[in-house]
Amino acid sequence: MTNTLITGANKGLGFETARRLIALGHTVFLGARDRARGEAAAQRLGARFVQLDVTDDASVAAAAAWVQQQGGLDVLINNAGISGAFVAPSDVTADMMREVYETNVFGIVRVTHAMLPLLRASTNPVIVNVASGLGSFGVVHDPARIESSVTALAYCSSKSAVTMLTVQYARSLPGLRINVVDPGYTATDLNNHSGPQTVEQGTDAIVRLATIGEDGPTGSFQDAAGLLPW
Repeated sequence: MTNTLITGANKGLGFETARRLIALGHTVFLGARDRARGEAAAQRLGARFVQLDVTDDASVAAAAAWVQQQGGLDVLINNAGISGAFVAPSDVTADMMREVYETNVFGIVRVTHAMLPLLRASTNPVIVNVASGLGSFGVVHDPARIESSVTALAYCSSKSAVTMLTVQYARSLPGLRINVVDPGYTATDLNNHSGPQTVEQGTDAIVRLATIGEDGPTGSFQDAAGLLPW
């Protein structure tokens, strides 16, 4: 049995990832900040709810203790994220940046640090970090990509930070398979459901990298089609 924790999983990409992994036989710990929404989502899916606010040390520590009591952890999917305010870069303040980074960057570090002891005890430990093509320098410089037309200082830079976090973790933790994914422009609450992809399409790369074996890749940046430029 594979135990999988997904942060921010009560809706959108996290919810769909949970649904697909449960169908593949995973026991999914559905992490959500809001208890009522998280419990309702877990009940719909047949997952186990764990209250988890990635911006709060005590919440993350309590979640790690609970996961350990459930039998440990094999797969961690750092999915929780916020968009922040989409305003001109000249209008972005340090407080705006801090709010986005607290969830999108520091949240990953906080959860990963807390869950590493559990993952190290697994026979096939895997981490999947959810970033974005908006965090890829190669993608945003490609005029053929829609990402090249988007300006979002806090969000884009936070997702670039996630890609480097992934590289550093992968290099320093060779016993784990650690990768980062771009779901693509998917219709979720994050973009007011403006994306052309379905959540099933948006979770293809997440599910693929969450189910790799010991011979799978590590330190890579991928989307549904394969490797992406950094």
